[in-house]
Amino acid sequence: MDIKGRLAVGALKIIGKLPLHWSRRLGWFAGKMVVWTRSEGLRLSRINLKLCYPAMDPKQREKLARESVINTAMAGFEMASLWNTPWAKNENAIVRVRNQQLLNAGETDGRGTIVLMPHTGNWEIFGLYVGTLSPCAVLYQPPKIEALDPVIRSGREVTGGKMVPTNVHGVRALLKSLKAGDLALILPDQEPDMGGDFAPFFGRPALTMTLVHNLIQRTKCHVVFGFGKRVEGGFELVFVPAEKAIYSEEQKVSLAAMNRGVEACIAQAPEQYQWEYKRFRRQPEGKSKIYRKQT
Repeated sequence: MDIKGRLAVGALKIIGKLPLHWSRRLGWFAGKMVVWTRSEGLRLSRINLKLCYPAMDPKQREKLARESVINTAMAGFEMASLWNTPWAKNENAIVRVRNQQLLNAGETDGRGTIVLMPHTGNWEIFGLYVGTLSPCAVLYQPPKIEALDPVIRSGREVTGGKMVPTNVHGVRALLKSLKAGDLALILPDQEPDMGGDFAPFFGRPALTMTLVHNLIQRTKCHVVFGFGKRVEGGFELVFVPAEKAIYSEEQKVSLAAMNRGVEACIAQAPEQYQWEYKRFRRQPEGKSKIYRKQT
């Protein structure tokens, strides 16, 4: 393990020893520092928010950008705590669960369910909870720091979810889970590593994964959205219905409906969305220059 890997693992273990409320406070402070230093994350959040909410008052948009950066930092510190804490204790941090009946549709007809989980709030607590409900295959992109992989993987699999890679082997595992009537958990709001097409996201073209559409067509599964909202005293887990259009055989119709589902989740807590991701980096005509730093 290299020095960078050792430091990263050591930091995760140290933060992981803190109670969740303390890791959240530490994350809040770190986020404030990030805002104060005018970080790259804040710059990117401003750009994305201006693209997605052009009619919003500039002062409100700036406030939202700053809150988003702080919430993203809080999520990072919370994750370290969640990965290093027994589930019985983490479960106590769930204040309430809303609309879980949406997830139960597949239980009545034997079909599997895709759970689409955008980068809103704390997706780790939501994924851990879903893992307790049914056998679940979770699409997983290993971290750039290789030493973190076993730490993150073991933390995410503690409730029963099975991490599967973002390649053909992972797709097979997702198919197998859905055909067995189980769950497949996917984060749908980043540029895909394999199989993508452009679809509207907040009215702008965004490269969107086609994997979900293909899985729906091959398995006739159900689809539901969900996220873990940060609230006083812990988390509120929220399930959100998918539009009927997501089941369309037409790929572009299905992808547009999926992105609208992500938007519906964001609308419930826009300050908790990870706005710093370069969602519009690629455009139909090629790579976009909207994220390029001004000289």
